[in-house]
Amino acid sequence: MKHFLILILLTFSSLSFCQETDQNDFFLADTYYRQGEFEKATQIFKKLYDKSPFNTTYLSKLITCYQETDNFKTVEKLLQKRIQQNNTVAYLYVFLGYNYERQQQEELANANYQKAINSLDKNPAYGTAIGNLFKYYNLLDNAILVYKKVMEQNPNANYSFQIAQIYGEKGNYQKMFESYLDLVAKNVSYLSLVQRYASKYITDDAENETNILFKKTLLKKSISNAKNEWNVLLSWLFAQQKEYGKALIQEKALYKRNPFNLDEIFSLGKLAFDNEDFESAKSCFDFINEKTSFAEEKIDANLYLVKIAVATKNPETEKIFESLITEFGINEFTINLQVEYANFSTFNKNNPEKARAILEKALTFSRSKFDEASIKLKLGDVLVFSGNYNKALIYFSQIQTQLEDHELAQEARFKVAQTSYFKGDFTWAKAQLKVLKGSTTQLIANDALDLFLKITDNEPVDSIPSGLKQLAKAELLAYQNKDAEALAEIETLSKSKKILVNGLVPGEVIYDDVQFFKAKLYIKQKKYDDAIITLAEIIAADNQSFLTDDVYFMMAEMYNYNLNNVEKAKEYYQKIIFEQPSSIYLVEARNKFRKLRGDTI
Repeated sequence: MKHFLILILLTFSSLSFCQETDQNDFFLADTYYRQGEFEKATQIFKKLYDKSPFNTTYLSKLITCYQETDNFKTVEKLLQKRIQQNNTVAYLYVFLGYNYERQQQEELANANYQKAINSLDKNPAYGTAIGNLFKYYNLLDNAILVYKKVMEQNPNANYSFQIAQIYGEKGNYQKMFESYLDLVAKNVSYLSLVQRYASKYITDDAENETNILFKKTLLKKSISNAKNEWNVLLSWLFAQQKEYGKALIQEKALYKRNPFNLDEIFSLGKLAFDNEDFESAKSCFDFINEKTSFAEEKIDANLYLVKIAVATKNPETEKIFESLITEFGINEFTINLQVEYANFSTFNKNNPEKARAILEKALTFSRSKFDEASIKLKLGDVLVFSGNYNKALIYFSQIQTQLEDHELAQEARFKVAQTSYFKGDFTWAKAQLKVLKGSTTQLIANDALDLFLKITDNEPVDSIPSGLKQLAKAELLAYQNKDAEALAEIETLSKSKKILVNGLVPGEVIYDDVQFFKAKLYIKQKKYDDAIITLAEIIAADNQSFLTDDVYFMMAEMYNYNLNNVEKAKEYYQKIIFEQPSSIYLVEARNKFRKLRGDTI
């Protein structure tokens, strides 16, 4: 018995050793293969294939190595021997056909391809292998033919996804979309997958050729075979095109068939709101408010309706807040509404005392540490607005302690850094920002990096004033809605030689930051011509500034949307495309430039 156990252990050890050796050999051969050293790779793949002749990976790699070293006859003999041994393994005909094609023997190649295709009449089980090989060798029409043939023979087989991808590679988008929709027609679980792949061809331009094709294909499907999924995809398409009103029509149609779920309409409303289509957003939330019988859904819908009132500067906004507070009460269910009211009271009505009272009362109704954190975040904002920085820092620090790595804690840490910056405590601000540069929340990470660079590039050296304290003070004034005073502070910084030894010099980093901030103030005041002049001064001073792409994009957007100067807008979008290839604005600038130029994208 003892000897028997030893024998088993030795056998397993031997098998394990052989497998490990084969893996090492394959890795080495594949390295040679990828480096184009096919003769070296051939020797190892030949050894592996001889040990495992049914391993198609070894076989295909070995064949390629032979072909790359012009050993076509060796491949032919190898494959013909395999076919003689077992002619049912029909994918071998594809290998053999391609070997003839490499030698420009088209008739022999096509004859073997046809043998592979015809074999499916008797043995459709090899359909996947044959189709994939045709696709691998870029014989796309043959691959489509194989996939379709297998589906005809087996109703349960579904190669619509592979077929759609091939049509996409061939540039036949009509057929591609039809295949994707066939996939959904057979199995609705593929809906999200189809959205993901179709999105590669869909843009935000409703006049884009592929957008039009997709819509036509969907409408054709909906006429011949009515399904909810076609409405879902139409709604998704309209949302991609930022036509949120049209998307809502589709969502309403879906709601009529299932009048129990308003989640998608709520998501659409939020999307419209985030993209500043306030009219469509209002239609979404009005619909929810009308249809729902749940108090929480009504509260959430009305919260967005009052946010829209704030964004559109509705003169009745204060009354709307008061009406909602009266209707829904001050309780744990209206905390977000109370926080929004406090924000409005502070930053729109310049009444931080009222906001503070609202928030301190809201704290007594918080149901969780997350509710408490959102209230304290806003309390901190209100206190910064009022100039009570130390108390604000206490609130922000409490959130960091209570929630640690949560997104709210990261936001609180950024507010600590921002408040410290406003105060002129640049060392502590940098310490917080260093941590946040790796934040999981991209927006916070970007804001943190921007502020970190602003401080490190401009902080005083050897007690020599750099102007950073004055810039921070101006930004604080703007935060407090004191725009005129902020501009005055900036003008003082720009002109006074008491602040900088030699005055503010074009080309310095602080000059770029000051001018960029001034331009943002002008935009806030709708003084677009002044903003353009200010931004142009940054470019004239130093065209290599890290703000250059921001400047170009801001100018392009103003020319496009505020000054109605299409040619100038195109000029600055184009500057991003050709001069700033690593810019975060590159894709958006390219799309907007092409749209202004009238391209069919």
